[in-house]
Amino acid sequence: MARLLAGKPLHTDGALTKENLAREAQVSHATVHQAEDILAEWDVKVDRPVLRTPGEVQRDETIATLRKELREAGRQAAEAQGLLDALATVTANLYAENLTLKKRLGRKGLAVLRGPERE
Repeated sequence: MARLLAGKPLHTDGALTKENLAREAQVSHATVHQAEDILAEWDVKVDRPVLRTPGEVQRDETIATLRKELREAGRQAAEAQGLLDALATVTANLYAENLTLKKRLGRKGLAVLRGPERE
């Protein structure tokens, strides 16, 4: 934390973020969030919001747009899968009915299906 606050980072770009705090300390992001005392001290010393660069803003907007598109694509895929499942069920039922009718008709039914015999 001292290196970041002094503007002399060794492992990051120097931005005053909790992610950089973890990187400077060479611990996981989760470990930093479990250290409540350190986070409280960080919040006292870094009381201003961290501004994002234009590149970071663009990146975040792109990510948000892609996530929205991914959700929509997932919704469309689920809808299409539902239609395919319904069609498969109808097809299976028609096939079973067709087999049942063929069995009922037997050979006599085959002649009926072929039409009248020509002499």
